[in-house]
Amino acid sequence: MKKIKTVEAVGYVLQHDITQILPGEFKGRIFKKGHVILEEDIPKLLNLGKDHIYVFELGEKGVHENDAALILGKLGKGKNVFTDVEIKEGKINFRADCDGILKVNTEQLLELNMLGEISFATLPNNYSVKKGELIAGARVIPLVISKEKMDMARSLIKTPILKVVPYRSYKVGIITTGNEIFYGRIKDKFGEIIKNKLSEYKCEVIGQSLCPDDKEIIKSSAKKLLNEGADMLIFTGGMSVDPDDLTPSSIIEMGGELVTYGAPVLPGSMFLLSYLGDIPMMGLPGCVMFSKRTIFDIILSRVMTGEILKKRDIMLYGNGGLCQDCEICHYPNCSFGKQG
Repeated sequence: MKKIKTVEAVGYVLQHDITQILPGEFKGRIFKKGHVILEEDIPKLLNLGKDHIYVFELGEKGVHENDAALILGKLGKGKNVFTDVEIKEGKINFRADCDGILKVNTEQLLELNMLGEISFATLPNNYSVKKGELIAGARVIPLVISKEKMDMARSLIKTPILKVVPYRSYKVGIITTGNEIFYGRIKDKFGEIIKNKLSEYKCEVIGQSLCPDDKEIIKSSAKKLLNEGADMLIFTGGMSVDPDDLTPSSIIEMGGELVTYGAPVLPGSMFLLSYLGDIPMMGLPGCVMFSKRTIFDIILSRVMTGEILKKRDIMLYGNGGLCQDCEICHYPNCSFGKQG
């Protein structure tokens, strides 16, 4: 920072706001801190009594905060992400260009912020977002940052930090098990709950089969729904370790890849995920029927993008997998399902 004559200030960066006062008419900021002084600004500054001003010199080694924000925009903006047209006070905002799951390259994000003098903040990785939603913001800390630092940032980030994976359209088959429901002793309440949760996405429920506690019938009903075009199967009922509960073994015996039977999430520890080829099959524990939000909500959003989840993906939810069962549910704007 240095003090120079205003008439020699073209190309320098203002270090403070400059206020104009017109008695009885106007009082307010006319030049903002960080403004790059132009030739046409000189008479205005002189008329404000500013014969000298305090400035930063950009030169060949400095990058103005707004130009640095544009660089950060390019480093952050991946598929299905756009940035606001206007950069405000050196900050650039990133938004989702579709409904889907936000993917954050957390390792590169950490490395970028570790450079110092750069602030890049995002929503959590694997967060469910809506089109137009603010998902990240970035800026440099000083008004003028070294060109060398920004060159380091560009060389560090090989692929964009952010992307949004859009939801797919699925045809869903529901298989509800249990003698008590099959024989009409009690009314099924699970199906309607599942349909309501699926309505948050672009899904078509092509059918719901009620099955007794018979593995062959359960498997046969599932195969029938697959033959009718289902590309996702959801099983409800009979998911505990009780010997009479046959749903988990029925799903496993259908073949495919068992990802997990059990998860470090409460509510939802008896959840099962398997893939028959690329067809996800989920076995839902009873808590989905009476809890506001469970593991099903967390996993369903990711499954809806076509992502093939692995066991590690599920086990990572142990950190952040406890629902606090708030009286007023704010999910997804809460800690549940947010990996720390």
